[in-house]
This record gives sequence, C-alpha cells and structure tokens, in this order.
Amino acid sequence: MLQAFDLHARLGGRAVLHGVHCQLRPGWTAVVGPNGAGKSTLLRVLAGLLPPSGGEVRLDDRALQDWPPAERARRVAWLAQRSDTSGDLTVRETVLLGRLPHIGLLGAAGPADTAAVDAAMDATACTAWQHRRLQQLSGGERQRVLLARALATEAPVLLLDEPTTHLDAPHQVALARLFRRLAATRTVVSVLHDLPLALHADRLLVLVDGRVQAEGAFDDPALHAALVAAFGGAVRIDNRGARPVALPHLD
Repeated sequence: MLQAFDLHARLGGRAVLHGVHCQLRPGWTAVVGPNGAGKSTLLRVLAGLLPPSGGEVRLDDRALQDWPPAERARRVAWLAQRSDTSGDLTVRETVLLGRLPHIGLLGAAGPADTAAVDAAMDATACTAWQHRRLQQLSGGERQRVLLARALATEAPVLLLDEPTTHLDAPHQVALARLFRRLAATRTVVSVLHDLPLALHADRLLVLVDGRVQAEGAFDDPALHAALVAAFGGAVRIDNRGARPVALPHLD
C-alpha cells in the first residue's frame, strides 16, 4: 500500500500540491483531472523522484525515504509521461533495464530475469520486434516497450504517467485489460486524460488545482458528480450500461 499524508509539493518555486491525502491499495486507481491539476507531480512525489515540501509518503507503512534505493526500486516501478528513448538499444535490451534493481549494474541476467523480460514483452505485445532498435519504432510501439520495461521490474506498485500516450484505440483497450489483470495482485496507479478509459479502473482519484476533490469506486455517484464539476460541466456520465461512460456535454 502506498499512502500520502498532507502532501505538499513545489515546482520552480510554485506550489503545485496542497495537502493531498490518498491511500492507494492493490487494484487499479486512475488519477484524473484537468490540465495543470498536479497529476504528474503527484506521481513523481509518490515515486520518490520529487521530494515533497511538506507531508509524507509511506510505502507499506514505512516512510518512503527510509527505504534503501535498490529495495525501493524493486517495490515501485515508474513510467514517465515523456521517457527518453534515445540511444541504440534494442527493444529487448531496453526491457531488460527494468531488471537492474534485481541484478545491479554489473550483474548478469539469469533465468528469472529472462522470464520476467519475456513475460513483460508478451503482456505489451512487443515480442515480435524485440530485436529492433528503438529509433525504428513508432511512438506507440516505443510506449509499449517502455511499459514493458516497467513491468519487467515485477514491482508490486506501478506508477504510470499517461501510459496510453501515442497508442491507438485497440492498444488502449488492450492496455486497460492488462491493468485489470495486474490489479488482481498489484497496486496500479495511472494518470489518464481519457475519462472513458479511466472509468474502467477500480477507483478514481479526482485532482483539481493540486487538491483531491474526490476519491471513490468507478460506480460511485458522488465521484461522478465530482468528475462533472472538475471539468466544468464539459462531460456527463451515462450510468445506463454495465459500467459508467463519460461523454462530452455540448449543450
């Protein structure tokens, strides 16, 4: 479990997060909100990549900063919104980087590492071109490789900032199905701008101006009202189907 208590954060001298409280348990949580709400900043603080200016993050009831870096890297995997994909690495070599917390910089990959890499590439459908260079891939293909790198860590907590970037509709759907499978045994937290996709998560956290406006199950009417308010009435939630659907409100 990953928890935030009265979390504050600043970027370039500007306050971005204001007293955020949240408890992220096993399952899939989608973090949503308008542009500039502080969603990416929240994930960076939760990952330990940005120190908070106030408050605390706890991983399994232990302060995040108290975890040794290598051990924390085995527990929490991170996918940035804009990851560096330069260099001459192949797909497989890139995914293998996800095993560094286990084997170290100078260690050799063993059977467990090979199996983890194979499983991660299979889950993200990039096995067929595992020997291609990253420069030869489309934006969507590179995004799947970077997600595979995060999955290869086998970390119980996955923090994913806009994981559907550059992906077409079929691969977005495939990714949502993957998250729902992973959520059976892991804590998956994803920042999403696609509200219809976000409503397939188990829970949603609505962030506005660096503050949590609502947190609840995907079918919670109070959460739906907070979503509509967060986006200034530009969306409406249709509850007539098996799962709620977010639709544009043009009237």
